Amino acid sequence: MSKNGKIRKASHAGGWYTDSGAELNAQLESWLSKASVSLKPARAIIAPHAGYYFCGACGAFAYRQVDPNSVKRVFILGPSHHVRMSNCALSGMDTYETPLYNLTIDKGVYEELYGTGAFDTMSLNTDEAEHSLEMHLPYIAKVMESRKGQFTIVPILVGSLSPDKEVKYGQILSPYLRDPGNLFVISSDFCHWGKRFSYTHYEKSNGKIWQSIESLDRMGMDIIEKMDPSAFTKYLQTFQNTICGRHPIGVLLNAIDQLRHTSNGIRMEMKFLMYAQSSQCETMHDSSVSYASAAFVMQ
Repeated sequence: MSKNGKIRKASHAGGWYTDSGAELNAQLESWLSKASVSLKPARAIIAPHAGYYFCGACGAFAYRQVDPNSVKRVFILGPSHHVRMSNCALSGMDTYETPLYNLTIDKGVYEELYGTGAFDTMSLNTDEAEHSLEMHLPYIAKVMESRKGQFTIVPILVGSLSPDKEVKYGQILSPYLRDPGNLFVISSDFCHWGKRFSYTHYEKSNGKIWQSIESLDRMGMDIIEKMDPSAFTKYLQTFQNTICGRHPIGVLLNAIDQLRHTSNGIRMEMKFLMYAQSSQCETMHDSSVSYASAAFVMQ
């Protein structure tokens, strides 16, 4: 244990992204410089969590909408890839390491969340094996570098929630979303297509396979932009699209829905700003993963 308490190592650095702070900083700056500002200041973003070679450029379009001057706390909601969970879990660590600088977990907010009785604690092995939270840490550190040491993070690992539990967690988190000092980062890739993902939905009327995938993804993206949690659940049930962050997205949509019902006169907008695929599938032997970046604002 260091003077910063228990530290979660940047376990995917050197593999999923570079472990060189200088090289990482240059990559992030390059991607951010090519992304346009269109929906700022974001109160929430949706961004991918694959290796930066595949999705770093796409993620920049979400992070470009963040105004660090208004952010004091960053909530990160990511799906659990390795451990089956029916609830949400918090980290047992005090600090998350990145090659840029380390990020401090907000223990005060953690205590409030534990007080609801709805949150478990993930083991260190689960924490360090999971990439859905870690892949956002360098981007958070980069866009918040002017506020280094003046903001905290609230990592939340999201399990395979039922629709009722997505409502429950949305209700718990909606007061935090209402606070303009909080930024929500929702970690999700979109369609995982191919036999290796056990998902080969193909609507031939939409053209080639990759065009069918994009059409399916955009159908879901349109529903997310409408901020309709029940319609998003129905879409997933109908098409079984392999959106790995569907439960974190569902929690966000329910938090927004809760605010809609309790706040009058607040303007809300969700918009997708970039879409990409790891490759363009032409045959049933191919595979790809889709990436999308969105921003949510409220005034």
